[in-house]
Amino acid sequence: MAEHSFDLIVVGGGPGGYVAAIRAAQLGLKTACVERQHLGGICLNWGCIPTKALLRAAEINHLLHHLGEYGFAADNIRFDLAAVVKRSRAVARQLSVGVAHLLKKNKVTVFDGHGSLAGPHTLALDRDGKPVATLTAPHIILATGARARQLPGLEADGKLIWTYKQAMVPTAMPKSLLVVGSGAIGIEFASFYRSMGAAVTVVEVLDRVLPVEDAEISAFARKAFEKQGMTILTSAAVKGASKTADSVTVTIEASGKTTSITVDRVISAVGIVGNTEDLGLEGTGVKVDRTHVVTDAFCRTGEPGVYAIGDLAGPPWLAHKASHEGVLCVEAIAGLQPHPIDRSNIPGCTYCRPQVASVGLTEAGARAAGHTVKVGRFPFIGNGKAIAMGEPEGLVKTVFDAATGALLGAHMVGAEVTELIQGYAIARTLETTEAELMHTVFPHPTVSETMHEAVLDAYGRAIHF
Repeated sequence: MAEHSFDLIVVGGGPGGYVAAIRAAQLGLKTACVERQHLGGICLNWGCIPTKALLRAAEINHLLHHLGEYGFAADNIRFDLAAVVKRSRAVARQLSVGVAHLLKKNKVTVFDGHGSLAGPHTLALDRDGKPVATLTAPHIILATGARARQLPGLEADGKLIWTYKQAMVPTAMPKSLLVVGSGAIGIEFASFYRSMGAAVTVVEVLDRVLPVEDAEISAFARKAFEKQGMTILTSAAVKGASKTADSVTVTIEASGKTTSITVDRVISAVGIVGNTEDLGLEGTGVKVDRTHVVTDAFCRTGEPGVYAIGDLAGPPWLAHKASHEGVLCVEAIAGLQPHPIDRSNIPGCTYCRPQVASVGLTEAGARAAGHTVKVGRFPFIGNGKAIAMGEPEGLVKTVFDAATGALLGAHMVGAEVTELIQGYAIARTLETTEAELMHTVFPHPTVSETMHEAVLDAYGRAIHF
């Protein structure tokens, strides 16, 4: 077998791994990246990117069926599902090729295969179960990501019960669909299929949809989803499923009552499991807690020279968190003394219709943490640009510490809020108070003015509502 020596090896070429590898190369480290499937990882190939291509198609389909609101008319509107899926896959392929180009440009050596720890500072590389090389480096970063969690009794079969992978490449549009789980993944697929014409039911075991979001934003989103025709069942648990040739009957328990629903397809979106298997962690100082590798503030594990980033290292399970951890980890290795990541400053985005985005503490979370708060709200119906766009359905909510004026959290629902939330993320990173936000001049007419007004409202100064 060939032996290769590097300064740093990254195992996994997803948004955490490939970014870490590129940053390491920029810092002059001889770097290798090991990837067993697709450069770009789940995010680029089967997650963040292709789902957004699908959701863009759903948005266009929605607009085409509401042309009269904008003074247009069209007949016989229809879509080609195969072409919609083909475009989504093409977008993913384009970006995967782009990642390969970036790694090559930065002189990162890419190995195709599966890597596992094989002793101190050593990685064994195999392909199709056959050993092909041994790689050594003083630093090894594990960035192997995660996979869909399987719910007992509702295991995915790829035909009737789908994970996100099958949901992304349907060969036919189901007439009816049950989505189990109302986190970002579940709600995005529910939004896509509902906008494309399927009858959609969402089941959530907790008491509200999008349970990590502020309760007020969750309630607003639920009303919007139900207005679109979704059926939403909260505080409900799936107790079993039975299949026929082309349908699934699911048993659901809610409020002490058991009911059944029969649908064409089921999407299971009940969380993820870290890919910790077959990494050679046995006998090392690497600790695994609930399928995720335990790390410190600089992504170090309990094994000297071994690090973990991204979904493998636990929540929040977000591509941008993985990328930031990759840079942070490499810069710490290189002795640049980066700041530890502040997870409360990581924005979360859900690309449903209407979109949902947030950063920092919810109102309930802020109160539970002991803060006396000032809360501001501003609806899209009071914003000229939102009305002109035909998107008056939305709300921006801000939470401030009453004593210091610190922005504790910001929560948004409405058109393009996933683009707007970064303004509040920057504000939190800069430790901005209400004074700086009030004195910031927001351009007119823009939807971003709702952000300004929500700050003003927290202090009784809103102008346009």
